[in-house]
Amino acid sequence: MLAWLFVSPADRRLLGISRFRGPTPWVIAIMSFSIMIIAATGLALANTAGSLTQAIESRYAVEVPNGGRDLDALVATLKTAPGVTSVEAVPQSDMRKMLERWLGPSAQSADLPVPALVNFDTRPGMDVAQIQKRVQAIAPSAQISGHSDRVAPLLRSMRSLQWLSFALVVLLSAAAAAAVVLAARGALDTHRFMIEVMHGIGATDLQLTHLFQRKIAIDSLVGSVAGAVAGALVILVLASGASFTGNLLGGKSLLAGDLIVLLLLPF
Repeated sequence: MLAWLFVSPADRRLLGISRFRGPTPWVIAIMSFSIMIIAATGLALANTAGSLTQAIESRYAVEVPNGGRDLDALVATLKTAPGVTSVEAVPQSDMRKMLERWLGPSAQSADLPVPALVNFDTRPGMDVAQIQKRVQAIAPSAQISGHSDRVAPLLRSMRSLQWLSFALVVLLSAAAAAAVVLAARGALDTHRFMIEVMHGIGATDLQLTHLFQRKIAIDSLVGSVAGAVAGALVILVLASGASFTGNLLGGKSLLAGDLIVLLLLPF
């Protein structure tokens, strides 16, 4: 099946295709470069969305509109609630400091009511309704909201971009395959007269096919690997920013399995 890979030098000189030339390698290189960048982006988005989902799926916040008069009792109740693993009260000073970005110095005014906010984590599968009853027994106006509900629009956008990236990879791969087909047809048309002469002196279709297969395969492989190397260099340049994002989310933007996928893409 792979006899076309082992063509003699004399046979390679028959059609003058022993040299690396033509537009095919450059077209494949550009597409391979684009595929590497887009695929890496899609994989990083998938990992980031997964890490973010895992980090916030069991994280909730208690908001008390009338301030922190019962904050200590509320924190104590949450700490003793079954299924709660950690509790963290947000200081009023931090809340007012955050409001300064929009309200300016008025955020420090004592006349401005600032709600009390307590973040807590639960075990997976915990029924938050039971915790809600305990909280409202101390602060009836308190409301519990999940962090996942607030981040859901961001996660949906990230998922959409992820699937868009994978769709682009498929389309570019199809375009690369079409470029190879067009290159093969162009080479056959260019050497049509020489093929007729070689047929006349006894060359078989299989011999000629091996020549074209080898030439196009080498051009495609060289272009694909060259584009992938260029894409890998760009990914390495951006690695510092990707690592920073991964550290913020407690994970990595590209995992070992993702790197294997990227390495296999050129081939």
